[in-house]
Amino acid sequence: MRRILMLATGGTIASKESGQGLSPAISSEEILSYVPAIGDLCRVEAVQLMNLDSTNIGPSHWLKIAGAVRERYDDYDGFVITHGTDTMAYTAAALSYLIQDSPKPIVITGSQKSIALNDTDARRNLYDSFLYAADKQSHDVSLVFDGRVILGTRARKERSKSFNAFSCVDYPERAVIRDGKLIRYLAPRAYAYGAEPVFYDRLEDRVLLLTLIPGMGAEALRLLKDSYQAVILQSFGVGGLPGGGSGPLAQVVAEWLAGGKTIVMMTQVPYEGSDMSVYQVGQQVKEKFSLIEAYNMTLEAATAKLMWVLGQTRDPEQVRELFWRPVQFDVIR
Repeated sequence: MRRILMLATGGTIASKESGQGLSPAISSEEILSYVPAIGDLCRVEAVQLMNLDSTNIGPSHWLKIAGAVRERYDDYDGFVITHGTDTMAYTAAALSYLIQDSPKPIVITGSQKSIALNDTDARRNLYDSFLYAADKQSHDVSLVFDGRVILGTRARKERSKSFNAFSCVDYPERAVIRDGKLIRYLAPRAYAYGAEPVFYDRLEDRVLLLTLIPGMGAEALRLLKDSYQAVILQSFGVGGLPGGGSGPLAQVVAEWLAGGKTIVMMTQVPYEGSDMSVYQVGQQVKEKFSLIEAYNMTLEAATAKLMWVLGQTRDPEQVRELFWRPVQFDVIR
């Protein structure tokens, strides 16, 4: 029987009423006690890494989670991480970059309701996660939720309350789980015997997201230049800047780049990605400046990948090359 380690980090799945709203308070062992059937799937052990609302989880916690997997990697056949849903897609993406080419499965899951409630989705999500993690053909980082297995780099939370909270953006789901049966859509990756993952332990957290709105000026971007190493500019449609290559925003973009900073351009549109070459307001900017276009990456993946890339290098050409190098089908140009 395969040996799976559960790493608990808090979230709704572990929450109880505190008198001031829900707050994580249920331990890893208590969580497991609600789903005894998991014991029929695998041998389970648990570690309480933290007990946080996922709103409070950030890059330092991603490094801690990845470090915990690295420390125990040789002792287990797979890992299940329980996590709050609000930033789960960010964590799934970050772990996809911090733990690459893993022959063993690293599964992240959670729920929209506490596991202590009768009408919760937590028990099904937890059972499905262990079912997937215990399968010998599972590997790499995945998010399991509402019977769907999603690549860690392709997940996005799109519903705040419904049980089908997560979507797989611009790529097929890895698998689905129906009535306790795992149905794969994507062929498992073949790893050589004895293959080892590549772990990383550095992130650059000084990354800014700026979402453009109609009529927005350039002042905010200029004022924030000295506080951040990189900015993701979320523009409209297939991508472009108001004013094209000669407007006020373009002038500030030039200042960022002259200061050795990184700029990533992506679209606000949830599906189908960007193509800045289509319209003049995008093509001018793309030809004039050494920007990085995110194409069809999710915001979560683009953010986490940019933090990972800048944790490895500041050389502009290397940053560009690493950002566009596919990791778990995160970008299609």
